[in-house]
Amino acid sequence: MRPDEFLRAARLFPAGQRQRATDLRAYLLDNDCAGCRPVADHVRAACEAARYDETAVAGDRLDAAERLAAGHPAHRRAGDDPGRGRGHVARWAAAAATPLVAATDASWKGRVGGIGYVVADGHYGLRGRGTGRLDPTGPSRVLVDELRAVEYLLSGYDDPPAGLTVLVDNLEAVKWLRRWQAGAVDEMPAGYRLRERRFGAQPTLLRLATQVAARPDLVFTHVKGHRNHLLNEAADALAHMARRRQEESFDLRPRAYELVDAFLRDWHAARTPAT
Repeated sequence: MRPDEFLRAARLFPAGQRQRATDLRAYLLDNDCAGCRPVADHVRAACEAARYDETAVAGDRLDAAERLAAGHPAHRRAGDDPGRGRGHVARWAAAAATPLVAATDASWKGRVGGIGYVVADGHYGLRGRGTGRLDPTGPSRVLVDELRAVEYLLSGYDDPPAGLTVLVDNLEAVKWLRRWQAGAVDEMPAGYRLRERRFGAQPTLLRLATQVAARPDLVFTHVKGHRNHLLNEAADALAHMARRRQEESFDLRPRAYELVDAFLRDWHAARTPAT
């Protein structure tokens, strides 16, 4: 369950149950732990019950989750963080002008890929992925991953900032975003499969299409890649780093933090009037 999905679900609980569900949120972040999975399953079931106003059922599921959690602290894999690849260089929050500007990018090589984003206020994210027999991407792999990077950015917010400008270096991706924003949410890139995802989640691009259709204030702008645009270069570097991490072992978090800090230092310096 992604951060934005949990935040929306948590609002559906009565006040007392909402805090209990929030206290169990850490169990949703690691499905590879055999002890965490049953707790997470009960929390998801509680969220689904709350969605249909079945507060008694939601309470029962939370009771069951808490009993299991009492004997099993939430597990963290080495290198994981609560935001699953997201971070924040806090010192740039005050320097960022509004509306905010962000950049997204994707990287693909062989059977592994990576996506990344950076926001002028210091928020960033990066995530890698591989392909398998049931991969729903289809033949438009580069395009689909560019769009996944935009969804990864937007899903990092409960509600994306008003007027957010998103810089994308793939012109075809920008055309799709604007098409969805105009209401064509049933259209998808060629070959992208809409079968139900694990745990019943909506396909990523369907979530993205629905979200941007409801947000005409979001601005999607094409920038040419590899032309020394600092935010685009930062997003590109994060996507490459996430892809490499799929095949190499290195400490991702400090490298990503330092990279974003360096790019944003130059970005904000370039926008500070000379005195």
